[in-house]
Amino acid sequence: MKFGIITHAVHKIKDGQIYAYEPYVREMNLWAKHVDQILVLAPVSTDKISSIEIAYQHNNIKVIEIPNFDITTVKNLLRSLLVMPIICWQIYKVMKQSDHIHLRCPGNIGLLGCIVQILFPSKPKTAKYAGNWDPSSHQPITYKLQKWLLSNTFFTKNIKVLVYGEWPNQTKNIVPFFTASYAKNEIEQVPEKKLNSIVKFIFVGTFSEGKQPLLSVKTIEKLLSHNYDVQLDMYGEGSEFNSVKKYINDKELSNRINLHGNKSKEIVKNAFQKAHFLIFISKSEGWPKVVAEAMFWRCLPISTDISCVNYMLDFGNRGEILNPNSSVEEISEIILNYIHKEKSYQEKVLSAQQWSQNFTLNKLESEIKKIFKNE
Repeated sequence: MKFGIITHAVHKIKDGQIYAYEPYVREMNLWAKHVDQILVLAPVSTDKISSIEIAYQHNNIKVIEIPNFDITTVKNLLRSLLVMPIICWQIYKVMKQSDHIHLRCPGNIGLLGCIVQILFPSKPKTAKYAGNWDPSSHQPITYKLQKWLLSNTFFTKNIKVLVYGEWPNQTKNIVPFFTASYAKNEIEQVPEKKLNSIVKFIFVGTFSEGKQPLLSVKTIEKLLSHNYDVQLDMYGEGSEFNSVKKYINDKELSNRINLHGNKSKEIVKNAFQKAHFLIFISKSEGWPKVVAEAMFWRCLPISTDISCVNYMLDFGNRGEILNPNSSVEEISEIILNYIHKEKSYQEKVLSAQQWSQNFTLNKLESEIKKIFKNE
């Protein structure tokens, strides 16, 4: 089988190996086990391979390079109008060659893929929608268009659209799905984490406005001001990194808040195993893997009621669910409630671990295998 992937994920090529963002490649390697040849249509970068990128595991894979584009400015929009016909033609050629078409959405390339795939109604297709599928959420018009095309059974045929969470009134194209970070054989016994000494917090994610990393910092600052023995370790990089770093330095918090940057999966896993709480007050998510990873290692998530987080946290029984616009005072009060009522913390964190450890890479591979089998 020739498997055609249409994605906006930036790829890098070094010494005959093809690299991209680790969580994406980790999943694609599971799909790769069931196909003979892979065609990846994606932007390509010559930048250095980073610590959060890994290589595909397949001996017959080819990357078809396309220009990256966005429509955030007038200049970029004009450039995009020039390159989009070229990209659409490249997408068409990959789809024509492929036995199975796989779209990665949402994204600019995914949107064009959603349009071009209409020309191939009889070919088996899958689309992994890694964003927020919640029909009531406020999203960019391009995301809404992708969701409309993917769920429209007139324009989009012979496809399984894999979405995070279970939502009412969906078309037959839509299949509730999940993702995973750890294999079954990685499961370890994590000792009970007591709250009677230093309480450790963790933030993992892009330092962007939507992930609100500074809110996590200010929450720790608030707890410290009330003489609570707390520590925050932050993993990730992004546009807000320098402003967060400046705030930490200006407020003399560097002895309690540590900025680690992007680190490998193994380093972050060890940090989850030591942390008591994940603070992740994000405004936009699909399946927030850091929430699932925290739960896996007995680290209680404090997150937001977006996308499928309510489903993951069982509406507050496996973690704490807040409004994305929650204040530092509100978040701090929630944390103090757990510190003062440790029994509730231990019950929830154990329930969270038991639930999350059902979603392993082994189970994900089994579900992917079923998709191919049922074509």
